[in-house]
Amino acid sequence: MAASRPWLLDLASHERSTLVATFGGWALDGMDVMVYSFVIPTLITLWHISKGQAGILAAATLIISAVGGWLAGLLADRYGRARVLQITILWFAFFTFLSGFTNSFWQLLITRGLQGLGFGGEWAVGSVLMGEAIRTEHRGKAVGTVQGGWAIGWGIAAVLYAVLFSVLPAAQAWRAMFWIGILPALLVFYIRRYVPEPEVYSRTRAQLAASGEPSHFLEIFAPSLLHVTLLTSLMATGAQGGYYAITTWLPTYLKTTRRLSVLNTGAYLLVVIFGSFTGYMVSAWLTDRMGRRRTLILFAVCSFLAVAAYTSLPIGNRIMLLLGFPLGFFASGSFGPMGAFLTELFPSRLRGSGQGFSYNFGRGIGALFPAFVGFLSVRVPLGRAIAMFAVFAYLLMIGSVLLLPETRGKELHAVD
Repeated sequence: MAASRPWLLDLASHERSTLVATFGGWALDGMDVMVYSFVIPTLITLWHISKGQAGILAAATLIISAVGGWLAGLLADRYGRARVLQITILWFAFFTFLSGFTNSFWQLLITRGLQGLGFGGEWAVGSVLMGEAIRTEHRGKAVGTVQGGWAIGWGIAAVLYAVLFSVLPAAQAWRAMFWIGILPALLVFYIRRYVPEPEVYSRTRAQLAASGEPSHFLEIFAPSLLHVTLLTSLMATGAQGGYYAITTWLPTYLKTTRRLSVLNTGAYLLVVIFGSFTGYMVSAWLTDRMGRRRTLILFAVCSFLAVAAYTSLPIGNRIMLLLGFPLGFFASGSFGPMGAFLTELFPSRLRGSGQGFSYNFGRGIGALFPAFVGFLSVRVPLGRAIAMFAVFAYLLMIGSVLLLPETRGKELHAVD
Protein backbone atom coordinates (compact mmCIF):
# COMPACT_ATOMS: atom_id res chain seq x y z
CA MET A 1 0.00 0.00 0.00
CA ALA A 2 2.87 2.35 0.80
CA ALA A 3 4.27 1.79 -2.69
CA SER A 4 0.94 2.63 -4.34
CA ARG A 5 0.35 6.01 -2.70
CA PRO A 6 1.98 9.31 -3.78
CA TRP A 7 5.56 9.64 -2.60
CA LEU A 8 4.84 12.94 -0.84
CA LEU A 9 2.45 11.12 1.50
CA ASP A 10 5.10 8.50 2.18
CA LEU A 11 7.47 11.06 3.70
CA ALA A 12 8.02 11.22 7.46
CA SER A 13 7.11 14.46 9.25
CA HIS A 14 10.71 15.70 9.44
CA GLU A 15 11.23 14.91 5.74
CA ARG A 16 8.08 16.81 4.82
CA SER A 17 8.91 19.87 6.92
CA THR A 18 12.39 19.98 5.41
CA LEU A 19 10.88 19.80 1.93
CA VAL A 20 8.46 22.64 2.69
CA ALA A 21 11.21 24.85 4.14
CA THR A 22 13.73 24.33 1.35
CA PHE A 23 11.06 24.61 -1.38
CA GLY A 24 9.86 27.89 0.11
CA GLY A 25 13.39 29.18 0.52
CA TRP A 26 14.31 28.40 -3.07
CA ALA A 27 11.06 29.92 -4.38
CA LEU A 28 11.61 33.18 -2.54
CA ASP A 29 15.29 33.13 -3.45
CA GLY A 30 14.28 32.78 -7.10
CA MET A 31 11.87 35.67 -6.78
CA ASP A 32 14.54 37.95 -5.32
CA VAL A 33 17.17 37.09 -7.92
CA MET A 34 14.94 37.11 -11.00
CA VAL A 35 13.50 40.53 -10.15
CA TYR A 36 16.61 42.06 -11.70
CA SER A 37 15.95 40.49 -15.12
CA PHE A 38 12.64 42.40 -15.24
CA VAL A 39 14.03 45.79 -14.28
CA ILE A 40 17.01 45.75 -16.69
CA PRO A 41 15.21 47.73 -19.46
CA THR A 42 14.06 50.36 -16.95
CA LEU A 43 17.52 50.81 -15.44
CA ILE A 44 19.09 51.08 -18.89
CA THR A 45 16.66 53.93 -19.65
CA LEU A 46 16.70 55.73 -16.28
CA TRP A 47 20.39 55.46 -15.50
CA HIS A 48 21.67 55.57 -19.10
CA ILE A 49 23.77 52.45 -18.66
CA SER A 50 24.87 50.17 -21.50
CA LYS A 51 23.83 46.56 -22.05
CA GLY A 52 27.36 45.58 -21.04
CA GLN A 53 26.97 47.34 -17.69
CA ALA A 54 23.56 45.73 -17.24
CA GLY A 55 25.22 42.37 -17.84
CA ILE A 56 27.85 43.19 -15.21
CA LEU A 57 25.11 43.93 -12.67
CA ALA A 58 23.57 40.54 -13.44
CA ALA A 59 26.93 38.81 -13.25
CA ALA A 60 27.93 40.46 -9.95
CA THR A 61 25.31 38.59 -7.93
CA LEU A 62 26.16 35.29 -9.56
CA ILE A 63 29.95 35.63 -9.32
CA ILE A 64 29.92 36.57 -5.64
CA SER A 65 27.30 33.88 -5.01
CA ALA A 66 30.02 31.39 -5.93
CA VAL A 67 32.01 32.61 -2.92
CA GLY A 68 28.90 32.63 -0.76
CA GLY A 69 27.98 29.10 -1.76
CA TRP A 70 31.36 27.64 -0.96
CA LEU A 71 31.62 29.59 2.29
CA ALA A 72 28.14 28.46 3.36
CA GLY A 73 29.03 24.89 2.47
CA LEU A 74 32.11 25.03 4.71
CA LEU A 75 30.08 26.50 7.57
CA ALA A 76 27.33 23.91 7.07
CA ASP A 77 29.84 21.07 7.48
CA ARG A 78 31.00 22.62 10.73
CA TYR A 79 27.96 24.27 12.34
CA GLY A 80 24.95 22.51 10.82
CA ARG A 81 22.77 22.66 7.72
CA ALA A 82 19.59 24.15 9.21
CA ARG A 83 21.42 26.82 11.20
CA VAL A 84 23.44 28.14 8.26
CA LEU A 85 20.37 28.01 6.00
CA GLN A 86 18.63 30.54 8.23
CA ILE A 87 21.58 32.93 8.05
CA THR A 88 21.74 32.79 4.26
CA ILE A 89 18.01 33.52 3.88
CA LEU A 90 18.18 36.55 6.16
CA TRP A 91 21.24 37.82 4.31
CA PHE A 92 19.90 37.73 0.75
CA ALA A 93 16.48 39.09 1.80
CA PHE A 94 18.06 42.12 3.48
CA PHE A 95 20.30 43.07 0.57
CA THR A 96 17.52 42.57 -1.98
CA PHE A 97 15.43 45.02 0.03
CA LEU A 98 18.36 47.44 0.24
CA SER A 99 18.77 47.35 -3.56
CA GLY A 100 15.48 49.23 -3.86
CA PHE A 101 17.11 52.32 -2.32
CA THR A 102 20.07 52.53 -4.70
CA ASN A 103 20.50 55.47 -7.09
CA SER A 104 23.41 54.54 -9.33
CA PHE A 105 25.16 51.71 -11.14
CA TRP A 106 27.87 51.47 -8.47
CA GLN A 107 25.47 51.42 -5.52
CA LEU A 108 23.40 48.65 -7.08
CA LEU A 109 26.57 46.75 -7.97
CA ILE A 110 27.52 46.67 -4.27
CA THR A 111 24.10 45.61 -2.96
CA ARG A 112 23.65 43.01 -5.71
CA GLY A 113 27.09 41.62 -4.96
CA LEU A 114 26.35 41.33 -1.25
CA GLN A 115 22.99 39.76 -2.05
CA GLY A 116 24.93 37.10 -3.94
CA LEU A 117 26.66 35.86 -0.80
CA GLY A 118 23.33 34.78 0.67
CA PHE A 119 21.89 33.64 -2.66
CA GLY A 120 24.77 31.24 -3.29
CA GLY A 121 24.72 29.96 0.25
CA GLU A 122 20.99 29.26 0.33
CA TRP A 123 21.04 26.71 -2.48
CA ALA A 124 24.28 25.06 -1.36
CA VAL A 125 23.05 24.49 2.19
CA GLY A 126 19.42 23.79 1.33
CA SER A 127 20.34 21.17 -1.27
CA VAL A 128 22.64 19.32 1.13
CA LEU A 129 20.00 19.52 3.85
CA MET A 130 17.37 18.01 1.53
CA GLY A 131 19.70 15.36 0.14
CA GLU A 132 20.58 14.11 3.62
CA ALA A 133 17.11 14.40 5.15
CA ILE A 134 15.23 12.41 2.47
CA ARG A 135 15.51 8.62 2.19
CA THR A 136 17.23 7.07 -0.82
CA GLU A 137 14.18 6.00 -2.85
CA HIS A 138 12.70 9.51 -2.84
CA ARG A 139 15.87 11.63 -2.87
CA GLY A 140 15.89 12.46 -6.58
CA LYS A 141 12.20 13.36 -6.65
CA ALA A 142 12.37 15.43 -3.46
CA VAL A 143 15.52 17.42 -4.27
CA GLY A 144 14.31 17.97 -7.84
CA THR A 145 10.94 19.16 -6.54
CA VAL A 146 12.70 21.73 -4.38
CA GLN A 147 14.39 23.01 -7.54
CA GLY A 148 10.89 23.61 -8.88
CA GLY A 149 10.47 26.29 -6.23
CA TRP A 150 12.68 28.50 -8.40
CA ALA A 151 10.02 28.54 -11.13
CA ILE A 152 7.40 29.54 -8.57
CA GLY A 153 9.58 32.44 -7.43
CA TRP A 154 10.27 33.42 -11.03
CA GLY A 155 6.53 33.37 -11.70
CA ILE A 156 5.86 35.59 -8.69
CA ALA A 157 8.46 38.05 -9.99
CA ALA A 158 6.77 38.02 -13.43
CA VAL A 159 3.37 38.74 -11.89
CA LEU A 160 4.81 41.54 -9.76
CA TYR A 161 6.42 42.98 -12.89
CA ALA A 162 3.14 42.98 -14.81
CA VAL A 163 1.18 44.47 -11.90
CA LEU A 164 3.63 47.03 -10.52
CA PHE A 165 4.74 48.37 -13.90
CA SER A 166 1.11 48.74 -14.90
CA VAL A 167 -0.02 50.72 -11.83
CA LEU A 168 3.15 52.62 -10.89
CA PRO A 169 5.55 54.83 -12.83
CA ALA A 170 8.59 52.84 -13.95
CA ALA A 171 10.84 54.98 -11.72
CA GLN A 172 8.96 53.69 -8.65
CA ALA A 173 7.93 50.23 -9.83
CA TRP A 174 11.46 48.85 -10.09
CA ARG A 175 12.18 49.93 -6.49
CA ALA A 176 8.98 48.31 -5.23
CA MET A 177 10.00 45.01 -6.81
CA PHE A 178 13.22 44.98 -4.78
CA TRP A 179 11.48 46.07 -1.57
CA ILE A 180 9.15 43.08 -1.70
CA GLY A 181 12.30 40.94 -1.55
CA ILE A 182 12.35 41.26 2.25
CA LEU A 183 9.57 38.64 2.52
CA PRO A 184 11.85 35.53 2.57
CA ALA A 185 13.09 36.57 6.03
CA LEU A 186 9.77 35.33 7.47
CA LEU A 187 10.67 31.76 6.48
CA VAL A 188 13.36 31.63 9.15
CA PHE A 189 10.71 31.30 11.87
CA TYR A 190 9.41 28.10 10.25
CA ILE A 191 12.88 26.61 9.87
CA ARG A 192 13.79 27.28 13.50
CA ARG A 193 10.65 25.51 14.71
CA TYR A 194 10.21 22.56 12.35
CA VAL A 195 13.48 21.64 10.56
CA PRO A 196 16.01 19.45 12.45
CA GLU A 197 19.56 18.64 11.44
CA PRO A 198 19.78 15.46 9.28
CA GLU A 199 20.64 12.31 11.23
CA VAL A 200 23.54 11.41 8.93
CA TYR A 201 25.08 14.84 9.57
CA SER A 202 24.78 14.48 13.37
CA ARG A 203 26.36 11.00 13.26
CA THR A 204 29.18 12.24 11.05
CA ARG A 205 30.02 15.11 13.40
CA ALA A 206 29.94 12.79 16.40
CA GLN A 207 32.31 10.31 14.75
CA LEU A 208 34.70 13.01 13.62
CA ALA A 209 34.76 14.45 17.14
CA ALA A 210 35.40 11.01 18.66
CA SER A 211 38.25 10.27 16.24
CA GLY A 212 39.92 13.62 16.85
CA GLU A 213 40.51 13.99 13.11
CA PRO A 214 38.20 16.74 11.78
CA SER A 215 37.75 17.05 8.04
CA HIS A 216 39.27 19.91 6.06
CA PHE A 217 37.55 21.50 3.09
CA LEU A 218 40.69 21.21 0.94
CA GLU A 219 40.16 17.44 0.91
CA ILE A 220 37.83 17.94 -2.04
CA PHE A 221 41.03 18.62 -4.06
CA ALA A 222 42.77 15.46 -2.82
CA PRO A 223 43.65 12.91 -5.56
CA SER A 224 40.78 10.60 -4.56
CA LEU A 225 38.15 13.34 -5.04
CA LEU A 226 39.76 15.76 -7.50
CA HIS A 227 38.16 14.24 -10.61
CA VAL A 228 34.71 14.43 -9.01
CA THR A 229 35.27 18.05 -7.96
CA LEU A 230 36.48 19.10 -11.42
CA LEU A 231 33.81 17.29 -13.43
CA THR A 232 30.91 18.41 -11.23
CA SER A 233 32.22 21.97 -11.44
CA LEU A 234 32.21 21.81 -15.25
CA MET A 235 28.75 20.20 -15.24
CA ALA A 236 27.42 23.03 -13.07
CA THR A 237 29.15 25.62 -15.26
CA GLY A 238 27.40 24.30 -18.35
CA ALA A 239 23.96 24.09 -16.76
CA GLN A 240 24.10 27.52 -15.19
CA GLY A 241 25.92 29.28 -18.02
CA GLY A 242 23.20 28.19 -20.43
CA TYR A 243 20.39 29.00 -18.02
CA TYR A 244 21.61 32.48 -17.10
CA ALA A 245 22.43 33.40 -20.69
CA ILE A 246 18.78 32.68 -21.51
CA THR A 247 16.83 33.92 -18.50
CA THR A 248 18.78 37.10 -17.74
CA TRP A 249 18.26 38.52 -21.22
CA LEU A 250 14.91 36.99 -22.15
CA PRO A 251 12.70 39.91 -20.96
CA THR A 252 14.98 42.38 -22.76
CA TYR A 253 14.96 40.21 -25.90
CA LEU A 254 11.16 40.06 -25.91
CA LYS A 255 10.76 43.77 -25.25
CA THR A 256 13.47 45.23 -27.50
CA THR A 257 13.97 42.67 -30.29
CA ARG A 258 10.41 41.29 -30.53
CA ARG A 259 8.85 44.70 -29.58
CA LEU A 260 6.38 43.26 -27.07
CA SER A 261 4.60 45.42 -24.49
CA VAL A 262 4.99 44.97 -20.74
CA LEU A 263 1.83 42.85 -20.49
CA ASN A 264 2.71 40.77 -23.56
CA THR A 265 6.25 40.25 -22.30
CA GLY A 266 4.79 39.03 -19.01
CA ALA A 267 2.44 36.64 -20.85
CA TYR A 268 5.27 35.13 -22.90
CA LEU A 269 7.40 34.77 -19.80
CA LEU A 270 4.60 33.02 -17.91
CA VAL A 271 4.54 30.35 -20.63
CA VAL A 272 8.29 29.90 -20.21
CA ILE A 273 7.90 29.81 -16.44
CA PHE A 274 5.08 27.25 -16.59
CA GLY A 275 7.31 25.12 -18.81
CA SER A 276 10.10 25.66 -16.29
CA PHE A 277 8.05 24.38 -13.35
CA THR A 278 6.83 21.39 -15.35
CA GLY A 279 10.40 20.63 -16.40
CA TYR A 280 11.56 20.60 -12.79
CA MET A 281 8.79 18.20 -11.78
CA VAL A 282 9.28 15.82 -14.72
CA SER A 283 13.07 15.71 -14.40
CA ALA A 284 12.72 15.14 -10.64
CA TRP A 285 10.56 12.09 -11.34
CA LEU A 286 12.88 10.85 -14.10
CA THR A 287 15.90 11.23 -11.80
CA ASP A 288 14.76 8.29 -9.66
CA ARG A 289 13.30 6.45 -12.66
CA MET A 290 16.01 6.74 -15.34
CA GLY A 291 18.99 7.68 -13.19
CA ARG A 292 20.91 10.90 -12.67
CA ARG A 293 23.19 10.79 -15.73
CA ARG A 294 20.61 9.87 -18.36
CA THR A 295 18.20 12.55 -17.15
CA LEU A 296 20.88 15.24 -17.13
CA ILE A 297 22.07 14.38 -20.64
CA LEU A 298 18.53 14.18 -22.05
CA PHE A 299 17.59 17.63 -20.74
CA ALA A 300 20.90 19.23 -21.78
CA VAL A 301 20.56 17.99 -25.38
CA CYS A 302 16.98 19.24 -25.61
CA SER A 303 17.93 22.55 -23.98
CA PHE A 304 20.39 23.64 -26.65
CA LEU A 305 17.96 22.55 -29.38
CA ALA A 306 15.17 24.59 -27.78
CA VAL A 307 17.21 27.77 -27.27
CA ALA A 308 18.62 27.59 -30.81
CA ALA A 309 15.08 27.34 -32.23
CA TYR A 310 13.67 30.07 -29.97
CA THR A 311 16.30 32.69 -30.75
CA SER A 312 17.44 31.84 -34.28
CA LEU A 313 14.53 30.58 -36.37
CA PRO A 314 12.47 33.12 -38.39
CA ILE A 315 9.20 32.49 -36.53
CA GLY A 316 6.23 34.65 -35.67
CA ASN A 317 5.20 35.70 -32.20
CA ARG A 318 2.50 33.02 -31.92
CA ILE A 319 4.94 30.20 -32.60
CA MET A 320 7.40 31.84 -30.22
CA LEU A 321 4.72 31.77 -27.53
CA LEU A 322 4.36 28.01 -28.00
CA LEU A 323 8.13 27.43 -28.09
CA GLY A 324 8.44 29.17 -24.74
CA PHE A 325 7.14 26.04 -23.03
CA PRO A 326 9.92 23.65 -24.18
CA LEU A 327 12.49 26.40 -23.67
CA GLY A 328 11.58 26.70 -19.99
CA PHE A 329 10.91 22.96 -19.64
CA PHE A 330 14.34 21.74 -20.69
CA ALA A 331 16.53 24.63 -19.46
CA SER A 332 15.12 24.38 -15.93
CA GLY A 333 14.69 20.61 -15.95
CA SER A 334 18.45 20.33 -16.43
CA PHE A 335 18.82 21.23 -12.75
CA GLY A 336 16.34 18.66 -11.42
CA PRO A 337 18.79 15.77 -10.91
CA MET A 338 21.74 17.93 -9.92
CA GLY A 339 21.18 18.30 -6.17
CA ALA A 340 20.73 14.58 -5.55
CA PHE A 341 23.63 13.76 -7.88
CA LEU A 342 26.05 16.07 -6.05
CA THR A 343 24.87 14.85 -2.63
CA GLU A 344 25.67 11.26 -3.60
CA LEU A 345 29.02 12.00 -5.25
CA PHE A 346 30.66 13.60 -2.18
CA PRO A 347 31.33 11.89 1.19
CA SER A 348 29.34 12.96 4.26
CA ARG A 349 32.21 14.68 6.04
CA LEU A 350 32.81 16.95 3.00
CA ARG A 351 29.36 17.12 1.44
CA GLY A 352 28.70 20.77 2.19
CA SER A 353 32.18 21.83 1.08
CA GLY A 354 32.17 19.72 -2.09
CA GLN A 355 28.65 20.50 -3.19
CA GLY A 356 29.00 24.15 -2.26
CA PHE A 357 32.21 24.51 -4.24
CA SER A 358 31.23 22.60 -7.38
CA TYR A 359 27.80 24.09 -7.87
CA ASN A 360 28.94 27.60 -7.06
CA PHE A 361 32.12 27.40 -9.10
CA GLY A 362 29.76 26.66 -11.96
CA ARG A 363 27.60 29.58 -10.94
CA GLY A 364 30.60 31.93 -10.78
CA ILE A 365 31.83 31.02 -14.27
CA GLY A 366 28.29 30.72 -15.64
CA ALA A 367 27.63 34.19 -14.26
CA LEU A 368 29.99 35.61 -16.84
CA PHE A 369 27.73 34.43 -19.65
CA PRO A 370 25.13 37.24 -19.26
CA ALA A 371 27.93 39.81 -19.43
CA PHE A 372 29.41 38.11 -22.51
CA VAL A 373 25.97 38.10 -24.14
CA GLY A 374 25.60 41.80 -23.38
CA PHE A 375 28.95 42.73 -24.91
CA LEU A 376 28.53 40.43 -27.92
CA SER A 377 25.05 41.82 -28.61
CA VAL A 378 26.72 45.10 -29.63
CA ARG A 379 28.12 43.27 -32.68
CA VAL A 380 25.48 40.63 -33.43
CA PRO A 381 21.71 40.44 -32.79
CA LEU A 382 20.81 39.77 -29.16
CA GLY A 383 19.05 36.49 -29.98
CA ARG A 384 22.11 35.12 -31.76
CA ALA A 385 24.38 36.13 -28.87
CA ILE A 386 22.12 34.29 -26.40
CA ALA A 387 22.07 31.17 -28.59
CA MET A 388 25.85 31.05 -29.09
CA PHE A 389 26.70 31.03 -25.40
CA ALA A 390 23.81 28.77 -24.40
CA VAL A 391 24.67 26.06 -26.94
CA PHE A 392 28.32 26.05 -25.87
CA ALA A 393 27.29 25.77 -22.22
CA TYR A 394 25.05 22.74 -22.75
CA LEU A 395 27.69 20.92 -24.77
CA LEU A 396 30.09 21.43 -21.85
CA MET A 397 27.49 20.01 -19.47
CA ILE A 398 26.94 16.89 -21.59
CA GLY A 399 30.66 16.13 -21.85
CA SER A 400 31.14 16.41 -18.08
CA VAL A 401 28.18 14.20 -17.15
CA LEU A 402 29.39 11.46 -19.48
CA LEU A 403 32.59 11.14 -17.39
CA LEU A 404 30.83 10.86 -13.99
CA PRO A 405 29.45 7.64 -12.44
CA GLU A 406 25.76 6.88 -11.91
CA THR A 407 24.71 7.18 -8.24
CA ARG A 408 21.02 6.25 -8.23
CA GLY A 409 20.14 4.15 -5.18
CA LYS A 410 23.23 5.12 -3.18
CA GLU A 411 22.81 5.12 0.60
CA LEU A 412 24.40 7.94 2.62
CA HIS A 413 26.61 6.95 5.54
CA ALA A 414 28.41 8.84 8.29
CA VAL A 415 31.71 7.32 7.18
CA ASP A 416 32.34 6.86 3.42
